[in-house]
Amino acid sequence: MNSFSLETQVTQLEQGRYSANMDRSWWIISGPNGGYVAAIILRAICEEVNEPSRAPRSISLQFLRVPKEGLVEIEVVVERTGRTVSNLSARMTQNGVLLVIAIAVLAEHRESPLSFNELPGLPLLADGTVVPGAESIAEEDLDPDRDVPMRGHYEQRWVIGEHPFQPLPSGESLARTGGWLRPAGGEPIDAIALTAMTDAWLPPIFSRVREPLMVPTIDLTIHFRGLPKDPEAFCFVLFESPLAQDGYLIEHGQIFDTDGRLLAESRQLAVVI
Repeated sequence: MNSFSLETQVTQLEQGRYSANMDRSWWIISGPNGGYVAAIILRAICEEVNEPSRAPRSISLQFLRVPKEGLVEIEVVVERTGRTVSNLSARMTQNGVLLVIAIAVLAEHRESPLSFNELPGLPLLADGTVVPGAESIAEEDLDPDRDVPMRGHYEQRWVIGEHPFQPLPSGESLARTGGWLRPAGGEPIDAIALTAMTDAWLPPIFSRVREPLMVPTIDLTIHFRGLPKDPEAFCFVLFESPLAQDGYLIEHGQIFDTDGRLLAESRQLAVVI
C-alpha cells in the first residue's frame, strides 16, 4: 500500500468497531484536514458493508471537535440493508469524546431506462476556452507563509481564480478557484481518495481576501457520481463560495476527470475565524 492507503487504513476491533490513526502529516493549521478525516470514516463504513458491488453514493458528516494526533475509534451501524441499498451511520471518538458523526449510502448499480447527462463538463476560462491540461502548468507554492503539512500529499496545478490573498485591486475577485489535483505518489483515485480531495484544495474564499483566515468545516456532504477512467491521472477541481454571512460560509465543489465527467460534488458549511 502507498502513503494514502496506509494513512487512511482502519483496523477492525470487532463487528461495527474500528480504530485508525490520525497522522500529523495530514494536519492543516490546527488539526487534521476534514477530507482526510472523512476518508477514514468512509473507509470504515465500506469495510463494514464489505460488498464491493455497493459503491459509496453519498456521505454527510458533521465535525463536532478537532481530532488530536493518535488513535481514534469509529463505530459503524448498519441502519438498514435493502436489496440494492445500504444505509449506515458512523461516530468517530477519541478517548471517549465524540468528534464526528456521519451518515452514508452505499448502493449497487441499477439498470434504468432513464439516463442522460446535460452537464457542461470541464469549466471554461474567462475567454471561453477550455482549461489547459495539467502537463502545461507548472506547480507553484501558493501559500508559502503558512506551514500546512497536508499539502505535501497532493500534486496541484492552479488554473482558475486569483492566487490566495492576492485579490484584484478593484475588489472584483470572486471566491472561485480551481485546477488540477491528484494524490502524490501514484495513489489510484477511488471513492475514498475522492472524499479526501473534496477538501484538499485551498478554500476559494482565500482568493477574495487579503489576510489569511481560518474556515474550519462543520458540515460536509459528498455525492459520488463515478470514478475516473484513468485512476492515476489528474482530476480537475472547481470550488466556489457564493455566500458568507453571520460568521459562516458555504462552499460548493465539483471534481471532474480529464474527459470532463463529473466524479463527485460536495457542499460545505464552514466557520469564518
